[in-house]
Amino acid sequence: MKYDKSGTGWGRGDALYACDVRHGNCTDFHSLFIGLARARGIPARFTIGFPLGSAKSGDVPGYHCWAEFYSGGVWVPVDASEASKHPDKHDYYFGHLDENRVTFTIGRDLELKPPQNGEPLNYLIYPYAELDGVSVPQKEIKTKFNYANVGA
Repeated sequence: MKYDKSGTGWGRGDALYACDVRHGNCTDFHSLFIGLARARGIPARFTIGFPLGSAKSGDVPGYHCWAEFYSGGVWVPVDASEASKHPDKHDYYFGHLDENRVTFTIGRDLELKPPQNGEPLNYLIYPYAELDGVSVPQKEIKTKFNYANVGA
């Protein structure tokens, strides 16, 4: 697989799609990794959050996700998409994550509390809203995120 967001269909976290087209974003990379791990009997889960820059403050450009698998009594992180983009850090991203990220949610097929009216959410990173019991399309919810290191 290679990190490539061209065409349509990427970003849903569809492992079969990733196998067929052999490219996608972080969601697709890690869905494939999780599927392969689980097929071998290794517990694995999906984690999503936001990347932060190395500057003391800035805008958050969008989400980023990674996988974790359970081994030796601990959840071990894997960032296959970053390893693909940075081959020199291939070994690092198998067991380590850079410090410039924050976890937002863990898992897929999420049910909110109180529960949403529709199907479980594929994943949750951006605000979710319903109006009169119907989910509001994500493109209609305007978001902008930023961060600042304010010290201890």
